Amino acid sequence: MASANVRIGQQALTVLDVAFRVPCIFIIDAIFNSYYAPGSGWAGTAGKILIRVMGIMVSSVVLVLSQKALFKFYTLFFAVLLGVVAVLINYYAISHIDFYSAYYKAALGFRLLPRNGPTLWLGMAVVQLLFGMGYVVLLNIQSVFAALVVLDVMIPLWGLIIELPVDIRQLIAVASGLALALNTAVCLALKLKWFYYSCRYVYLLVRHMYRIYGLQLLVEDTWKRIRFPDVLRVFWLTRMTAQAIILVYVVKVVRHESGEHSYLTWDVFWDLFSNLIISGCDSTLTVLGMSAVISSIAHYLGLSILAFIGSTEEEDKRLGFVAPVLFFILALQTGLSGLDPEERLVRLSRNMCLLLTAILHFIHGMTDPVLMSLSASHVSSFRRHFPVLLVSLCLFVLPVVLSYTLWHRYALNTWLFAVTAFCVELCLKVVVSLTVYGLFMVDGYYNVLWEKLDDYVYCVRSTGNVIEFVFGVIMFGNGAYTMMFEAGSKIRACMMCLHAYFNIYLQAKNGWKTFINRRTAVKKINSLPEVKGGQLRDIEDVCAICYQEFATSARITPCQHYFHALCLRKWLYIQDTCPMCHQKVYIEEVARDRVPFNNNGYVAPGGDLGQFAEPGGAEAAAAAGMLLVVCLLFC
Repeated sequence: MASANVRIGQQALTVLDVAFRVPCIFIIDAIFNSYYAPGSGWAGTAGKILIRVMGIMVSSVVLVLSQKALFKFYTLFFAVLLGVVAVLINYYAISHIDFYSAYYKAALGFRLLPRNGPTLWLGMAVVQLLFGMGYVVLLNIQSVFAALVVLDVMIPLWGLIIELPVDIRQLIAVASGLALALNTAVCLALKLKWFYYSCRYVYLLVRHMYRIYGLQLLVEDTWKRIRFPDVLRVFWLTRMTAQAIILVYVVKVVRHESGEHSYLTWDVFWDLFSNLIISGCDSTLTVLGMSAVISSIAHYLGLSILAFIGSTEEEDKRLGFVAPVLFFILALQTGLSGLDPEERLVRLSRNMCLLLTAILHFIHGMTDPVLMSLSASHVSSFRRHFPVLLVSLCLFVLPVVLSYTLWHRYALNTWLFAVTAFCVELCLKVVVSLTVYGLFMVDGYYNVLWEKLDDYVYCVRSTGNVIEFVFGVIMFGNGAYTMMFEAGSKIRACMMCLHAYFNIYLQAKNGWKTFINRRTAVKKINSLPEVKGGQLRDIEDVCAICYQEFATSARITPCQHYFHALCLRKWLYIQDTCPMCHQKVYIEEVARDRVPFNNNGYVAPGGDLGQFAEPGGAEAAAAAGMLLVVCLLFC
């Protein structure tokens, strides 16, 4: 029970920590988005700029405060706020309320105060008493001074009872406010020492972490400590909720005045939704907030898919990181926040289409290893295979539906060409995965060593990856055309360079290296003596790699050890020694063979063309490459 209470307390502190940082984001966003006309002369302009800079600096400092310092800051802030509200209530009560006739001016048309004079006075006295006590508690004022502060807050209301003249009552209210302001200034001045040592501690801590760990770890630690994604998420959702309430209220009032009672029609709902989405990405901070929301959606989507297909890979839980980064890069590359509202909506929809294709590619990277694992391990349970096959089928159908819809709504352009190419590439990947899956399932069904299986798998994967490589080259040309004739930018140029290096040069290099080493391994296998027929029956042994008997033939190494040709060839993909005694398998032309192989062993390249030995082993790299391709080819 105690641990549950502690956990609830920690969660409450976390919620407060995030909630207290959100106003800083609102202030910074309002300062950056506010338009101001230059003042009369340089003094007015300098003053406005100084106020904006100070607002940004103070908000930024409060944003990165530690949790303890943040709570202390808001304690002082709420104390000052209570004092200001108490002074304003005193002045309003004396200047605008006639307690004898209970006549007052209603604020904003709402008559919330009671019309009975004594009841009104008693209620305001209770409110002022609560405000005064809250002010005293938050500033931690001692008992004697606390009583004086509460009395100072209550004096203007007591002046109404003894029927003092209006001028004197206003003078008393002003004096009470000045006394409270003086007390607040003294209390804050006494806190300057704490503020100085807190700032000095933060400065020394930041300097120490920068010297020891560097700037990157310092930024990462601050990012996690202040829970910046959660802050951005709450900021964006709060902003959207407030704007939605205002828009719905305005639409309701307008349509009610025009005599229309049904105001939430489909057209009205679409207009409201479009306006909200347009305003939800009108600045850099709102784009970050939208990215944080997309991160949560993608994260839980990835977890749901992993749970559905039964995967336990921790590396596959990064969809919540890839999706928001991709969305933010696309927003920066296209200048989303600086576009006109109508153009921004169109551009945002295009970004979302590209984001959807990238997410589908990443999901394929999550499902392909599970699919290959089930087929290679010969799992016979249909319930285990069905979720993965269903997801693979959806990954084939969704790109087809998306391409069909887009081609019927838009004319051909560079953006539509890029989305279609990504959809075709995804369908090709799914077909390759299912084909390899079928080959492994057939191999497991017959329960006989299929020596040509590795060749078939290699041919299928190589064909698919060669086509993907051709797509990459075509997309590079599409991106170059877009940069030169449509929308060139520094970010697009950087993405093109990264795409050319990772998705074209490295993929071609690794694919060629894999081909050369595979051909060399086949040559080495063919150079070894083969045993068949009666000699094979005299071996009376099993393959030391797969522990299965020799059915048709066996290969003899120079050290007189027997292996299946397929098993030994797979071993030679990894290293050039005998699995039993670690002697050289290929004696002749050692000098030439040192190029692709060495005594320490050869590790298969991480590119897609090198995945014939371990299917799906580099899907994380493929997903990262897909991220770069999508960023490059947006138009």
